[in-house]
Amino acid sequence: MKGNFGFIHDKIEIKIFILFVLRRMPEPVTLDLLTELAMCDDGISYFDFTECVSELVSTEHVQLLGGMYSLTEKGARNGKITENSLPYSVRKEAESKAISLRTIQSRNAMINTVHRKEQTGGYRVELSLSDGVGEIVKIELFAANEDQAMSLEKSFRKNAESIYNKLIEMILS
Repeated sequence: MKGNFGFIHDKIEIKIFILFVLRRMPEPVTLDLLTELAMCDDGISYFDFTECVSELVSTEHVQLLGGMYSLTEKGARNGKITENSLPYSVRKEAESKAISLRTIQSRNAMINTVHRKEQTGGYRVELSLSDGVGEIVKIELFAANEDQAMSLEKSFRKNAESIYNKLIEMILS
């Protein structure tokens, strides 16, 4: 990965690159994720990068809502027009990283976890898994304390598919 991004030298190229990356994201991303996608080499300094992101927000190419960055119509249009000016190796590397991130985002969007404190004590934990069309499983559990509730949520997020498969296997056997 190192070395491919040394082609980007000036702020205009950095802005084009940011628009390029955001055009490949199916949903808004945090600054941390955007930084991770863009900062693959020493060719872009963090300070230039964050300054360019801010300028893209101020020129309404990028929208910042609730700490999440996404393209505006203006940004998508201008990004599409200018992205071919980026070196091919830069575009390929960024697309590869974007594909990995999109896969993670898609999976995370299908898993829902929430907990709430019960009036009688303890916590009610709801865990659900969707297939993109609708919920395929929903489990409601009781946790004695918030740490246990958060642990259940974390474990479900990590293992949702295998939990679903084991549950189906146990029911069918």
